[in-house]
Amino acid sequence: MFQTAAGQDRKTLAILQSNYIPWKGYFDLIGLSDEFILFDDAQFTKNDWRNRNQIKTQNGLQWLTIPVQHGSLSQKIKDTKVADLRWPRKHWNAVSGSYARAAHFSDYRQQLEELFLGCEEEYLSRVNYRFLTALCAMLGIRTKISWSMDYELLEGKTERLVDLCRQTGSQIYLSGPAARDYIQEELFREAGIELRWMDYSGYPEYRQLHGPFVHGVSVLDLLLNMGPEAPRCLKCFATGSEGRS
Repeated sequence: MFQTAAGQDRKTLAILQSNYIPWKGYFDLIGLSDEFILFDDAQFTKNDWRNRNQIKTQNGLQWLTIPVQHGSLSQKIKDTKVADLRWPRKHWNAVSGSYARAAHFSDYRQQLEELFLGCEEEYLSRVNYRFLTALCAMLGIRTKISWSMDYELLEGKTERLVDLCRQTGSQIYLSGPAARDYIQEELFREAGIELRWMDYSGYPEYRQLHGPFVHGVSVLDLLLNMGPEAPRCLKCFATGSEGRS
């Protein structure tokens, strides 16, 4: 938590749809918050980050995609089901094949193999939650991760965010930069809630396999290449606020 001049704690909230093995910036948003709400009441979008991400291989970037069942256009992420339960073996084979020579693959091999091969979740949201919480633990991020369905949801994009801050007792809302297109900043000011914007620039490069450096790949790349040094590449650790709850 941040503190005021009077020494009072100020809780920070961030809200985002669940993603599958996301990039390091996603984990920074989690780590810079006291509570992170997975907004899986949102509409599922095809060809997005909800059910896929990229890893680096000797043949270039490779998509790892969880096959899902597509229903109506209004299908929510939380209602999206996995279409083929054989995906964990395929993804683990791809990860282990691409990162077998990474400096810290052996350190995480057993944990990750169990994480993938032990995944029998029927719903995409539960798959994502399984990986997000496990990867946070490996990175040392202690933020509380909750669900949008745990709370009452108002109509109106900004009104909903402001009200979720109230429901969680948060005085600071940390938003991804893409939300600048729709957030009404004055509603946060009127509610006495500080709005902050995540900055994804300035990440350092690190030891990385397979050709030119790429920032936007799954955090698995950072973890397997850097191991215990991975946190030094994350902003939440640089500020000393890695999951302050």
